[in-house]
Amino acid sequence: MRHPKIVELASRRRLRGGRLCRLLAILACAMITTATVPAGAQNEASGTAAQTAPSPASAPASALLANDTLENVAKMSSERQVKWLRNAAQSGALEQMDVATLTALFQSVEPMTVPRYIEEGPNGYPSYEFTMLRQERIRGAWPRRPDHMLVRLTRDPLRIYGKWLPGGPHAGQEVIYDASKRADEMYGHLGGIFNIMPLWTSINGALARSQSNHRVRDLGTEFIAQQFLDEGRKFAAAGITRPAQIDVRTIDGVRVVAFTYETPTGQPEYYAKKEVLGLDLRHPYFRTAESYGNDGEIFERIVFLTITPKTFDDMAFDPKNPEYRF
Repeated sequence: MRHPKIVELASRRRLRGGRLCRLLAILACAMITTATVPAGAQNEASGTAAQTAPSPASAPASALLANDTLENVAKMSSERQVKWLRNAAQSGALEQMDVATLTALFQSVEPMTVPRYIEEGPNGYPSYEFTMLRQERIRGAWPRRPDHMLVRLTRDPLRIYGKWLPGGPHAGQEVIYDASKRADEMYGHLGGIFNIMPLWTSINGALARSQSNHRVRDLGTEFIAQQFLDEGRKFAAAGITRPAQIDVRTIDGVRVVAFTYETPTGQPEYYAKKEVLGLDLRHPYFRTAESYGNDGEIFERIVFLTITPKTFDDMAFDPKNPEYRF
């Protein structure tokens, strides 16, 4: 764990000269930004997540963003840092920061700030559509190409429609899950002859597990957030309070702050020996996740390309929908 004085000195060095001026300019822009993003969502050309209209920052929060340097943020309590991060994300200030500033910021916050930021959420939306890339090591084999998926999801009750898009190894497959009708089963065509003949199958059965180590219920940003929080409690018990590495990455067009956590013993005590989680710069959820086994090889990789809040009618989760090919 890095000593607080070292963190403070590192932050000061990074903020000297032009970088401090750029940071103050970015944060000043947050104070004068009063217009919100249009309702619905916007899809950026780079493939980053669609954004909904954030709540406008309050006047005190805007002033805080404009007047505080990273040195002042580092001195705040974890509770105040969480509020600061939320306001900086909603205003767009985080998204505008350069690599050095973002890295210094997340290296300087209290150990519990990011977990609390994620826990307070929201980690997703009541109803939304997303596209994702997903690769998993199944029975020791790592797929040459990732699956490219479109997913529509609502909660209360949990209902999911998933379609494998062109470009991936399972293109054309579809699945529907509706917890209000059959909580333990899903309907779909998942490959082979079943790509022509859809059927009901257990969400924990051999057919469902032939392409994924997860259940269909695990799709979405909420699952990754909850897994991070659950694993974080184990990290804390083992004395791991900070990531082994923090950096900024652009993964398949998605720019994130990447937190690398390394566990002392690995599997089976932990989900993975090493996890790399990419934090969205506008919302308190993770956009990317990579998991590595005890042998150092990657066994799972997820990238959420677009995330769009939407409202769906019942036909979105009905196999009789004429848009679907059941």
